[in-house]
Amino acid sequence: MATETEFSFAALSGSARRHIRVFQIHQFLDRFAMGLTVAVVALALTDRGMDLLQISLLFGVYSLTTMAMELPFGGLADSVGRKPVFLMAVVASLISLALFLSTSDFYVLALSFAFIGFGRALRSGTLDAWFVETFKAAAPNVDVQPALAKAQWANAVGLAIGAVLGGLLPDMWGSVAERLGFSIYDVSYAASFGVMLGVFVFTMLAIVEKPRPMNPGALRQGFANVPLVIKDAGHLALKNPALSMLLASLAFFLMATNPVEVIWPTHAKPMLDEDYANTVIGAVTAIYFFSIAFGASLSPRISRLFRRRHAMTLAATFACLAGVQIALALQGGIIGFVTVFILYSVILGVSETPASSILHRCVEDRQRSTMLSLRSLIQQLGAALGLALAGAVAEIYSTPFAWIVGAAFLFIAVILALMLVKRLAVEADS
Repeated sequence: MATETEFSFAALSGSARRHIRVFQIHQFLDRFAMGLTVAVVALALTDRGMDLLQISLLFGVYSLTTMAMELPFGGLADSVGRKPVFLMAVVASLISLALFLSTSDFYVLALSFAFIGFGRALRSGTLDAWFVETFKAAAPNVDVQPALAKAQWANAVGLAIGAVLGGLLPDMWGSVAERLGFSIYDVSYAASFGVMLGVFVFTMLAIVEKPRPMNPGALRQGFANVPLVIKDAGHLALKNPALSMLLASLAFFLMATNPVEVIWPTHAKPMLDEDYANTVIGAVTAIYFFSIAFGASLSPRISRLFRRRHAMTLAATFACLAGVQIALALQGGIIGFVTVFILYSVILGVSETPASSILHRCVEDRQRSTMLSLRSLIQQLGAALGLALAGAVAEIYSTPFAWIVGAAFLFIAVILALMLVKRLAVEADS
């Protein structure tokens, strides 16, 4: 394995610097469009007459669709190109938004959420792989982790700013929407639709990829090859113990953290005055994304503290998350809760790029999109299992107790990450 040069943005070639900037802008716009709806989705569904069970079922449709489509479309991106598949993802997002704006019917909303999952599966392992491959060509043997951190920072900032505006727009223009016969939250969804159109245009113009032969049967073949893809990806993971340890640790990581990310508003809201509870939760949602962005920006510095041993960085991050998750569960007041939650979010931001750096070093270009999709599939499965377990524990005992139980999965992730440290050291010496 070639020795990597430490990343320096100023020392990069003009094409490498431009490549990073283009991807940052793209990630910002794409996540900004998503952020416009993320802060109001539950409120919009409630306003359409959905109860909590129906809302849970709709998110279940999203998760199941994403998991079912991950691998076929990861393979499709490898065969026909990253850019065309991402453009398909944007079209799926536009259809989802249009369906949501058009109805209050549960079954049509379920179709809308299915298209969200469809778009998520199409996005997985597409332009991320394009970014890494193009960066490696423009900057050979340069550590890609800081470049990924810059993209992650833009990603999180886009979500954060989108969440702020998504919460403000209903208050600013909701009365106009109501006079026209729409929900006040439809303003945020309409804005998201407009920005997503901009993402489509920007992708067409700014993302440059060498065309690949277009095979009309690629999609059909993608589904037909799912068993083979799973077999090949499984064989790759089994033949590469480092990759197996990484994927397992990420599954346990999501089992612990996803219930916190999903359930925290319902836990925090009773701590607040009813008159401004939703406003505060919207603001904390934005702070959550900004904190993740800040954590992503810190990630290269923290990695240098561990001499760019990304697996050791990951182990330390998971250990910190476990302690902070327990501390979060023990908070009984809103000030303490928000303070600890911000710290928790920063550490989440730190955790993303070390894992991505390890994965990209373990796979070849021809397998990159498929392996990214497999990673996403495993993480989705871990998140779904963790949420189901946390929901059952919270129903019997309490949400804080469920989070404390979940912290045990983070300790398992720490053990796996430490095993990964040893394994990568052996591979480096061989």
